[in-house]
Amino acid sequence: MNRKYFTAVFIYLCFVSAIRADRPNIVIIMSDDMGYSDIGCYGGEIDTPNLNSLADNGLRFTQFYNTGRCCPTRASLLTGLYPHQAGVGWMMTDSGYDGYRGDLNNQCRTIAEVLKPAGYRTYMSGKWHVTKQESAQSEKYNWPLQRGFEKFYGTISGAGSFWDPWSLVRQNTPISCAADPEYRPETYYYTHAISDHAVKFIQDHQKESDEEPFFLYVAYTAAHWPMHALTKDIEKYKGRFNAGFSQLRQERYQRMQKIGLLRSEWTLSSDAEQWDQVKHREWDLRNMEVYAAMVDSMDQGIGNIVAALEETGQLDNTLVMYLQDNGGCAEGLGRTARGGLSNREETPTLPAMQPEALQTKMIPDQTRDGFPTLMGPGVMAGPDGTYIAYGRGWANVSNTPFREYKHWVHEGGIATPLIAHWPAGIKGKGKLTSQPGHLIDLMATCVDLAEAEYPSKVNGHAIKPLEGKSLRPAFIKQKIQRDALYWEHEGNRAVREGDWKLVAKGPAGDWELYNLRKDRTEQTNLAATHPELTVRLAAKFDAYAKRADVYPLVPYRNNRPNLSNKTNFSLKHGDSLDQSKAPNVVDRDFIAEIVLSKGFRSGVIVSQGGTAHGWSIYLEEGQLRLSSRVRGKLTVVKTDRVLSENQTRLKLDYQEDGKVQIFSGSDVILSGDVGSGMKEMPLDPLEVGGDTGGIVGPYPAGFESDGNVVSVKIVLMESK
Repeated sequence: MNRKYFTAVFIYLCFVSAIRADRPNIVIIMSDDMGYSDIGCYGGEIDTPNLNSLADNGLRFTQFYNTGRCCPTRASLLTGLYPHQAGVGWMMTDSGYDGYRGDLNNQCRTIAEVLKPAGYRTYMSGKWHVTKQESAQSEKYNWPLQRGFEKFYGTISGAGSFWDPWSLVRQNTPISCAADPEYRPETYYYTHAISDHAVKFIQDHQKESDEEPFFLYVAYTAAHWPMHALTKDIEKYKGRFNAGFSQLRQERYQRMQKIGLLRSEWTLSSDAEQWDQVKHREWDLRNMEVYAAMVDSMDQGIGNIVAALEETGQLDNTLVMYLQDNGGCAEGLGRTARGGLSNREETPTLPAMQPEALQTKMIPDQTRDGFPTLMGPGVMAGPDGTYIAYGRGWANVSNTPFREYKHWVHEGGIATPLIAHWPAGIKGKGKLTSQPGHLIDLMATCVDLAEAEYPSKVNGHAIKPLEGKSLRPAFIKQKIQRDALYWEHEGNRAVREGDWKLVAKGPAGDWELYNLRKDRTEQTNLAATHPELTVRLAAKFDAYAKRADVYPLVPYRNNRPNLSNKTNFSLKHGDSLDQSKAPNVVDRDFIAEIVLSKGFRSGVIVSQGGTAHGWSIYLEEGQLRLSSRVRGKLTVVKTDRVLSENQTRLKLDYQEDGKVQIFSGSDVILSGDVGSGMKEMPLDPLEVGGDTGGIVGPYPAGFESDGNVVSVKIVLMESK
């Protein structure tokens, strides 16, 4: 009897083993800040042969959705929950509410944490961006290795230079791309680095654990600003976009109809900008050429990943899914000049960085060889030392045929391609499915295909149940049953039930109602003609928002810190006041009386704020400088006059209208106009003798003083 029992057990185990051996590998690939129609197989003119091939041999979803912004999307993808439920309802800021902690919480699990106990190996290459702990000194409780991944190469933060990315990490160790002993390409480019490490993970998996399935998450930063790409890829697109915004949108619209992505009754949304009114046409063309090169470079890397799967015999039983984190980005970062600089000097003007020095900034102050980072019209995007976004006109092209952009939850902000390629598991080739789907479905799909157990409790913490549905039915031409889908970001909110979508812009925006079967581009608002449906769907959103930690809306705006009521401040070298204690300089005059030690020739004297709003006084070889930032625009007032040894007492008079003067006694030694006073309270601290947060001026990071600031007395005038 025992022999029969053990024989039966052996046969059963062999059967289970055979089933588990057929479980697919799963590769999720996500790009950054790209529009619905950018890639070739969704109507774009950018060359994406590898993505096109996956689509031609797989399945394309025509109505798949993200959350409209990078970090909420990543939180939702990883956890199978709506982003607020995972703690990432906005950015990496803790606003004091469960839905807005800026960190993955302990009531969620990542795909890696769920698949690993089911026997999957877990790897990640690329952008993490689901924790506020981003720097080399940060706690690592929410880094990839602490959330289920066995191997990781990438960036913890949300953006940065492609030539010198900040928060770059291998496993748990921060690294410099210029001094990485394990990866030394001839030219470092972050998109290539992400692809190369993904390929290595696949190759190493075959050597180390070929009998086990794996989960690989590849999170590119292409084509998020800054527009950085290799020269050879940029040159390929020279002249490709000369027709301008409107013509290119029309061409995409026609191709999309021919492919079958759009119904004939869906009209093209309005142009956001007019090509004949573009002031810096060659510069704007260059921006789009670099954007296209970034997408092209990513596609090349995806081709290498697919080739690695094929070479290791894994391609047939690997589910590869490609999607995007939000719509095209209309943000204007880098589209105005930084510090008045628009052309690179022939020789470096700043000290070179050591190879082992970590990059610590999203926007580097300089290249590693000492050139300052340049922005604005005339600065041709692409190379190291530039930092520019491609702008609203091109984002409107990227989001053809839809309205709005990243941040918003109209279709232009949340519609994404989803390509699913799995030869062993998807019926048919080159098919389209119009079934709505959402990021929340990816975890459910992985759990289903991996035969994994999704936990209800971990370490005493109740785990929130999954919100999504497995996409497996769509793979075999069956219908996915679901009630509704929901969105909220920055007060922009929406609910989709069947073909009906209710959507609003901003916390105070009126509800708009669209029938997406007839009007996917959201041109005809039916809220007034269907009031009962509008009320019912609004109530449905409200019920969702209450249970999913969405309320209160935009707490990061409503709960700003209480600012100091003080009008007199007495400070000395080394003092630092955070925003809640610093002088409230918004829309008011103020003076600063300064005493310096003799021999002070270089460095920051006093600074308040950072790259958005702020002011600072500093010396360069004895010459006085005042810098001001208002809504990101930097203005520097200079003098060629060198302070004498005895000029140690200075007085700044900063007027609300932007007029500034600095006196030595009764002598005006610096005078100018910075345009206006502060329009918002500077976020970064006030510091005496340094500027270590977001830097106000055009000086390098760590611009240390060679003297001592004996005292600074700041007096705020009455508000006007």
